[in-house]
Amino acid sequence: MVIGVPKEMKDSEFRVALTPHGVKELCGRGHRVVIQKRAGEGSGFSDDLYLQAGAILAPTVETTYGEAQLIVKVKEPQPEEWIFLRKDHVVFTYLHLAASKALTEALLRIGCAAFAYETTEDAKRQFPLLRPMSEIAGRMSVQIGAHYLEKQRGGSGVLLGGVPGVPPGEVVVLGSGVVGTSAVKVAVGMGASVTVLSLDLWQLRMLDDHYPGRLVTVASTQSMIHHFLSRADLVIGAVYLPAARTPRVITRSMISDMKPGSVLVDVSVDQGGCAETTRSTTHSDPIYVVDGVLHYAVANIPGIVPYTSTLALTNATLPFIVQLVEEGLEGSLRNHPGLRNGLNVFRGRVTCQAVADAHGLPYEPFPS
Repeated sequence: MVIGVPKEMKDSEFRVALTPHGVKELCGRGHRVVIQKRAGEGSGFSDDLYLQAGAILAPTVETTYGEAQLIVKVKEPQPEEWIFLRKDHVVFTYLHLAASKALTEALLRIGCAAFAYETTEDAKRQFPLLRPMSEIAGRMSVQIGAHYLEKQRGGSGVLLGGVPGVPPGEVVVLGSGVVGTSAVKVAVGMGASVTVLSLDLWQLRMLDDHYPGRLVTVASTQSMIHHFLSRADLVIGAVYLPAARTPRVITRSMISDMKPGSVLVDVSVDQGGCAETTRSTTHSDPIYVVDGVLHYAVANIPGIVPYTSTLALTNATLPFIVQLVEEGLEGSLRNHPGLRNGLNVFRGRVTCQAVADAHGLPYEPFPS
């Protein structure tokens, strides 16, 4: 099979879908990898490294798509890439279709098969391709929030860790999944006062056991969210429902009651965001202010630490790519339930229930 790796087009997206090590593994199995020139440059991987691994360099994005059967990416195809997709293409990337009806309709119109990293499962019914980027985004969210709390960035001037004689900043984390627990790890490590709100009491117990006396865990309700947001210096939106649009648990009135100069980092923006005031931003224009609260809602946070992110992503995706190229599309769907659950769109049909529900489209599961 021919695997195509285009250069990412999303704003400030420096990751690449495969490392030279991943390319070498696939070429060693008898497959061809066509990678667009300079695709790995932002992650620290030169064209020469890919050539040494056995890749074929393509001069343009059009050539990359044109020669490939399997398109392996990091982020969802951008509108300017849609014209290069064909009915016979298999796309493997982060899709987050519940947040974009336009992309969903484009893929349906093209008729290709599109797998989402974020819904692909392993044998334990976990999401191994979502986890590494969620870990990075969660850890980065606190670092980013601390940066925008600085006065010259428009924040309140609070140091999250405090100093002797001065209390630490208040960090509120909404959600206790991978993003939330990763954010907690960094916030606790910085010495902040940390509160986690979640519907999952089991996860709250795990956090309480892991950080005894170092954080507060709260069963999430609208009144509790409102109460703790009004005291927060930094809020991390880490709410996630697999494949579905994120529920908006933060209302505009809650934002209005937050302290001036406080910061909301909504990591949930990939799936639409967890606040009524959230709108997607970019790394080149990451911040906007609503009622005195700084909002950071960049949908590809790991893209700014591309070396670490690309290595972590390839570690996770490579076994699934091998399955696809060794067994083909039909064989992979038939033999691997986890990959089958990753299929969001197939030959003009929506095969993911949550995506269909998000856009009011018919749902037609791939036959098991």
